[in-house]
Amino acid sequence: MEVTGILTAIIIGLIIGALGRLVVPGKQDIPIWLTLVIGVVAAILGTIVASALGVADTKGIDWIELFIQVIFAAIGVAVAAGAYGRRRVH
Repeated sequence: MEVTGILTAIIIGLIIGALGRLVVPGKQDIPIWLTLVIGVVAAILGTIVASALGVADTKGIDWIELFIQVIFAAIGVAVAAGAYGRRRVH
């Protein structure tokens, strides 16, 4: 992977994290940096899963891959919000 590919993955990951946070209902009491990290991880995992399913490279926008990434981000934000919220209460 080239430097431009890594930078693109990070930028896409930041957007994916924000979308994942929007998908999760309610207020998430997690810092924005954690949301962004979750987005980057979700983008990477979503790409891996999309590649395994054979839907990573399509003509135009890879909507299925994007959907998978947002789902991973939403799950990550929900889990982090639950874990982070419990940690701050104690």
